[in-house]
Amino acid sequence: MRTLSDTHPDIERLLIERLRQMPSWRKMALMAEMNRTVRTLALAGLRQRYPDDTPAQLRRRLADLLLGPALAARVYGPLPEED
Repeated sequence: MRTLSDTHPDIERLLIERLRQMPSWRKMALMAEMNRTVRTLALAGLRQRYPDDTPAQLRRRLADLLLGPALAARVYGPLPEED
């Protein structure tokens, strides 16, 4: 079964084999690192799109991206207005 369309089949097999052999704690650490990277990239994109937003507004916008606008509004309230 192919999962990575741009990866050579031999390399993909090797990657899957290595992932299967990896200890659970290492897989969890890799996932945590990927999550941090995604949040960092998302915040960077938000800063670029909304350069005048406060840190609180950016965090709230990030919640919209991660949770969806409806759930983010229920959990964190409405997006803080600009001063």
